[in-house]
Amino acid sequence: IYPMYDFAHPLSDWIEGITHSICTLEFEAHRPLYDWFLIELGLDNRPQQIEFARLNLTYTMMSKRKLLELVETKAVMGWNDPRMPTVCGYRRRGFTPSSIREFCDRIGVSKADSMVDVNLLYFCIREELNKTANRVMAVIDPVKLVIDNWEDGKVEMIKVENNPNDPAAGTREVPFGKELYIEADDFMEEPPKKYFRLKPDGEVRLKGAYFVTCKSVEKDANGKVTVIHCEYDPQSKGGETPDGRKVKGTIHWVSAAHAVDAEVRLINNLFTLEDPAAVPEGEDWHDYLNPESMVIKQAKVEPSLANAKLEDRFQFMRQGYFCLDSEDSKPGHLVFNRTVDLKDSFAKQVK
Repeated sequence: IYPMYDFAHPLSDWIEGITHSICTLEFEAHRPLYDWFLIELGLDNRPQQIEFARLNLTYTMMSKRKLLELVETKAVMGWNDPRMPTVCGYRRRGFTPSSIREFCDRIGVSKADSMVDVNLLYFCIREELNKTANRVMAVIDPVKLVIDNWEDGKVEMIKVENNPNDPAAGTREVPFGKELYIEADDFMEEPPKKYFRLKPDGEVRLKGAYFVTCKSVEKDANGKVTVIHCEYDPQSKGGETPDGRKVKGTIHWVSAAHAVDAEVRLINNLFTLEDPAAVPEGEDWHDYLNPESMVIKQAKVEPSLANAKLEDRFQFMRQGYFCLDSEDSKPGHLVFNRTVDLKDSFAKQVK
């Protein structure tokens, strides 16, 4: 009946070839032939056929032929690369089945060819993980902070909440000591106005711990800050002080003595062009591959993440939502993929 299909191929390949046409508008012109087959086959229960347009996402390539080219030329790590718009790719990136179903419910099914903003997909997973993901501390671009008036060798356990949106998630304790890591961009020597993070003679709150004030810095031969020296207020634990003073900046941290090394992959859109399937005439779609679609960082993370499991989802405080990489993460070599950042650009557009 179908001489164009080689039945020696796996059944799944044959089914995919047929259903790909049945489930898109490519099938619409062939409906008379399809109906004739159903009549001639004498089926008691004829299948229902519904034509609808292919889902198109901004900054995303949906052509299987072009995606295959990316795989074959090793522009990506494979079909399950977390940047790929495949089920296995989205799973590896940390998308949940429920978030994808929510996305499908929101966009519906249409026969009209249209482009869906990929930020709606990000909104769906972000909305779910905001409710369910535990908050943890991870420093992606670390710089050392030393508390000069902290007792040498002293370690204090700081209690922090796991999820402010879920009281049942409880709390955990993280170690705090004389030497910490903070984000490099949480300190500026010459900050602009309304900069509320750490600066010379400025005071910030360390998440769940104490107020610290910057007293001096150390730099390398190129003038880059390598160590920030601070003093802490012993009476400021938990953010309260006897004099009632407040600080506007709160930054996360990781104890240097207890930090766990981790590779962190910041996943971004694979293409820089909103519609990579419609490049300007005379240009090559390959030129619109995003060189920063995966930015790899060597991070310092809190010790609890050494026990992370594949099904776990985390919010790295002030960074985004992350999960363990299912292929490359091994005991002693943690690899985390960023599912989505914290910025909700879709909600802003709707507002």
